[in-house]
Amino acid sequence: MTDAATIDATRIDTVITGATVLSHTTRPASDYPSLPRDDLEARGTAVFLPDHAIGIADGAIAWVVPTSEVDPASLAGATVIDGRGHVAIPGLMNSHTHSPMTMFRGSAEDVPTNEWFNKHIWPMEVNLTDRDVALGAQLAIGEMLLAGVTSFADHYFATDRIAEAVEASGARALLASTFFSSEGEKGIRRSAEFAERWNGTADGRITTAMGPHATYTVDDGDLEQTAEHARRLGVRTHIHASEAPAQTESSLGRRGVTPIQVLHDTGILETGAIIAHGAGIIEDDLQWLVPFADRVAVASCSKVYLKHAQSGGTPVRMLHDAGITVGVGTDGPASHNTLDVLESMRFLSLVQKDVHSDATWLTSQHALDLATRQSADAFGLGDRLGQLRPGYRADIVLMDTMGPHMQPMHDLAAALVLSVKSSDVRTVLVDGRVVVENGRLTTIDVSAAIEELNRRIPELTDTSHGSAIQDYAP
Repeated sequence: MTDAATIDATRIDTVITGATVLSHTTRPASDYPSLPRDDLEARGTAVFLPDHAIGIADGAIAWVVPTSEVDPASLAGATVIDGRGHVAIPGLMNSHTHSPMTMFRGSAEDVPTNEWFNKHIWPMEVNLTDRDVALGAQLAIGEMLLAGVTSFADHYFATDRIAEAVEASGARALLASTFFSSEGEKGIRRSAEFAERWNGTADGRITTAMGPHATYTVDDGDLEQTAEHARRLGVRTHIHASEAPAQTESSLGRRGVTPIQVLHDTGILETGAIIAHGAGIIEDDLQWLVPFADRVAVASCSKVYLKHAQSGGTPVRMLHDAGITVGVGTDGPASHNTLDVLESMRFLSLVQKDVHSDATWLTSQHALDLATRQSADAFGLGDRLGQLRPGYRADIVLMDTMGPHMQPMHDLAAALVLSVKSSDVRTVLVDGRVVVENGRLTTIDVSAAIEELNRRIPELTDTSHGSAIQDYAP
């Protein structure tokens, strides 16, 4: 990926040697005669470079070259990581989650969506303290790092505590402070103040967004104010919209407009947005989305739609053909049960094939592209994350490919989507810093958080008070 003559080993802090490196490279349509379209970069043009080395300096990738071109004697003082038997991929990016909801994992199972919110989750969230959020975030970040997830787009309450956990762990996050219109002006103000206070902190690892909950819990006037704050601060908005077909139908019946048109008319799309789920997006919505394709993305969480028995998922193919970025998310662990983006990527790939009755659609290469390059675009960070190339931040995951479930190796892309386990993650770097080594966290210890959260279960799950933070009636 770079000329050997340009290698400067004297300034390298860390070098990974002998790995197979996932590279995103634009390739001509003639290389893929079986594919019906020529928009190959968006479909995923992953190529794998065997026995390559990655040089890291000051938290960024300096070069990616064949290992044979690196003189070991020139790396005196650098940390050398042996990547033999491993594939190096960009850090995975969770495009939509509510990470502290690890505290409610498994607490509301096998119930319809409205009961999940109104009888379980929202009554339990009344019980939350800032300490609970801090503990839940610590546990979540540990889980994600161990699964190769280096960045996550979070949407929750007590967001300062989440930011502190991110800062301490060495992870990367796009954080949004959630608010409802029922809170009045203070909710919008809190979200904006958080976005301004934390944006660019933790050596740039924390970025922020405005966090209105949804188009059905935040009124149009408040969404217009949200867009004004986003424009003033230069941040995007992270919001739930068109989560399911029923929401779109309800909005059309009550208001004559879709939730996506609401985002357009209030200015949210113009300032940039991550639209959580978008499973109710219809073809008519493209007229609102396409003009802002450079700053709007939809985060898909396929496992959740299956679990909650929704009639449909994110229309990835329609969005793809319209040029709209789609990122891979997990949603919160109370609904998804894990924060494993590898699992989400697998569900997304398989569900798309099934929905379209087309085994050629959403290839494994495309799925990898969604979880890395396109998810980086969803964060608004596609110019520095999501690819292993010189100048990009050194968010790198080394995965063991030698396990029996990965062998023999016919198709590495397929193995990474359809066979891999999160336990195959061995080493994780964020900004060139090792945060997981030999499958163990190096920056945080989650054991104390687990112990304390388990002690808190009786208070956290008590719904006898009869109140809720909100009523789910989209």
